[in-house]
Amino acid sequence: VQLVESGGGLVQPGGSLTLSCVASGFTFNRYFMRWYRQAPGKERELVVQISSAGATTNYLDSVKGRFTISRDDAKNTVYLRMDTLKPEDTAVYYCNAGRGRDDYWGQGTQVTVSS
Repeated sequence: VQLVESGGGLVQPGGSLTLSCVASGFTFNRYFMRWYRQAPGKERELVVQISSAGATTNYLDSVKGRFTISRDDAKNTVYLRMDTLKPEDTAVYYCNAGRGRDDYWGQGTQVTVSS
């Protein structure tokens, strides 16, 4: 099983980034997909999840209206579009796949929002 994130980087406040997570080694379309983040000195938090069929999404309140999750089951990929980024969005962002007791993680990608 592999989850490989990409797309992180340094961006100015108000800017945008799109993260990608390519999955392999499991039946992607059967899994909920999630993005977590962890800022320095803070606990890891769930940012957003999307159901296996893509019908439902749940966002952390602080990112509602700014972040958008999507999935492409044909490409085994989940995306996180982040707009109007704020310094407090700075964190390592992790991709997660979950189904029953299965719980898979990527290695994380750093997002830094700073002028």
